[in-house]
Amino acid sequence: MNVCAVLGSRERCHSVCRVASLCEHWELHNTRVCHHVCLHICDFSMDVKLEQTANIKFRVKLGKSGDETFEMIRCAYGNDAMSLVRCYEWHACFMRGRTSLEDNERSGRPSMSSTPKNVETIRWLVHEDHRRTIKDIAAIVNVSYGTVQTILTCDLNMHRVAANFVPRLLTPEQKEHHVAICQELCQHALDDPSFMSRVITGDESWVYGYDLETKQQSSQWKSPGSPRPKKTRQSRSMTKSMLIVFFDIQGIVHHEFAPQGQTVNARFYCSVLRCLREDIQRK
Repeated sequence: MNVCAVLGSRERCHSVCRVASLCEHWELHNTRVCHHVCLHICDFSMDVKLEQTANIKFRVKLGKSGDETFEMIRCAYGNDAMSLVRCYEWHACFMRGRTSLEDNERSGRPSMSSTPKNVETIRWLVHEDHRRTIKDIAAIVNVSYGTVQTILTCDLNMHRVAANFVPRLLTPEQKEHHVAICQELCQHALDDPSFMSRVITGDESWVYGYDLETKQQSSQWKSPGSPRPKKTRQSRSMTKSMLIVFFDIQGIVHHEFAPQGQTVNARFYCSVLRCLREDIQRK
């Protein structure tokens, strides 16, 4: 029997789901015949994605693997073929016993479809609020968690990252000013070899009465038979002072501790800079 002829004459007005059911009824387990039938399914006037879904169900009924199924879909539909991830998703659903070809198997159930509409909706939601989670997006769009994850990573080529910590966010004018100063300092260093030796910089740091050892500081060598070293869990000392240090290319030029309860403001820093100038003059 010419299968294609039968399908063309008897089932031209039926859905792809009906075609797959007929193929299963006729027990078309020959790979060559199956491939020939699937190539002619695209002649029916219905949604291309629904056609591909029916073809995947048909291949699952024949016991074909996900790789074989995707290769058939890619060969039959070319550029219109669904992605490898979507093909595997549908293949797994039909393997678990799913019968419906629609994205929503029943009303109210989250969709599994990566349709262009869902992709654009998710793109808009992410650009509106970059901190939205996959769970939040899935609830808004009414699709599954896995579908949202697939759209974000595969279709939109996005991945979630943590924000980098920076002291402050600079305006474009401030950034340009910093670049200009850096270029000026570089030029001074090139023109005067002794320029860097005259540069003095400073920093502040909290100094505690007792500071915890780091993991590296507390490590020690041990033999296989000796017990593992132990240390007690201790909290950092509440007693602390602010240390202000100024240094040049050769080392520390001036340092002092801020008095307890002293607010580091402009007046206090002017007094610190006067002490720094005196130390520089003595040096």
